[in-house]
Amino acid sequence: MLISLQNISKNYQNPGSGLWQEVLTDISLEINPGDSLAIAGPSGSGKSTLLNIIGTLDRPGKGTVSFDGTDINAFSENQLAAFRNRHIGFVFQQHYLLPQLSLLENVLLPVIPVKDKKLRNEATARATKLLDEVGLAGKMHHLPGQLSGGECQRGAVVRAMINEPGVILADEPTGSLDQTSAEQIGELLSEINKKNKVSLILVTHSEKLAAKMSQIYHILEGRLCKL
Repeated sequence: MLISLQNISKNYQNPGSGLWQEVLTDISLEINPGDSLAIAGPSGSGKSTLLNIIGTLDRPGKGTVSFDGTDINAFSENQLAAFRNRHIGFVFQQHYLLPQLSLLENVLLPVIPVKDKKLRNEATARATKLLDEVGLAGKMHHLPGQLSGGECQRGAVVRAMINEPGVILADEPTGSLDQTSAEQIGELLSEINKKNKVSLILVTHSEKLAAKMSQIYHILEGRLCKL
């Protein structure tokens, strides 16, 4: 088992009323290496909150999150940041490529903390290879403003892969793209999942994208149900 969530609950305080609202209620989930999961549900149902808890960007109010049997609840913020950078790749609805950096430089951003020169060189070679595989070999020195939305998102997927993570978390990865680009990103994520045995967990409103996953879950009134 790669990731285990046990009895996860999460509350938020309404800034206007001051009342507490439970967004997630007693969620348990186990994810194995190579699994692919889609998490669906209405807006505001807690999909992104759950993804952020899995990705250690947020902490649960109750319950435990474990990776490879290690309970990460007790990790400090610095430990969590280092853990995320090494083991988890993120793809968001917006690509978040830095406009002043080339595509290759953006892809290599997660490698900045690596001090070993050999590992950095290996990462550069890996980035070049991955950009070639997604059809961006000729544009790796372009700035994001010189690329299409689909090309930027493909670059964001490569960035998520650069540290060879065990899991990729994607939050509405096709939500800002046209139909053709959305289908290309869906195929790319699915191919990475199958080819590299990387666990893939995505939040999506797209039934077509969700159907590419081996498991589909739905969040309703804070509870997780498998479809």
